Amino acid sequence: MAYNPYDLTQHPPRSPRCRLGGLVILPRMLDKARATLEGKNGEYTYNCSLDQNVLNFLGIDAEALKTQVAKGLGDGEILTWMLANAKHPRVGYEIAAFSAFHEQRAPSAPGGRERLTHYQSSTPAGAKREDITSWFDVLDLDDHQSFGGKV
Repeated sequence: MAYNPYDLTQHPPRSPRCRLGGLVILPRMLDKARATLEGKNGEYTYNCSLDQNVLNFLGIDAEALKTQVAKGLGDGEILTWMLANAKHPRVGYEIAAFSAFHEQRAPSAPGGRERLTHYQSSTPAGAKREDITSWFDVLDLDDHQSFGGKV
């Protein structure tokens, strides 16, 4: 079977840790946008609350971005478009702070803390995972497990 990078029914999108233009989350969001356009997004949702962090930070409309993605533009071209059309232009240190914050962000609401505790103490495979401490850790583990990986 040929590998289709836009088929998220066969593999997960890129990790939220991957960066484009220094921005975490953005490559994952573009993977989900492309998969959505092809009807191959599986259980992944474009313009979810995670994606909205980047969109709101830059002031980019999700539908306008999806229109650009639909043109077949590459990641670099999309980044150029986003930076040129951002309602909230950002400089390097703001992008670095945004990415650092999101890489370390942990749940603060009771439901989120409960989910994190579940991953730390009794994952479906019964492993104890003290290294799962942030939302990005949860997403990476969930992506791994969703496609047959062991805890």
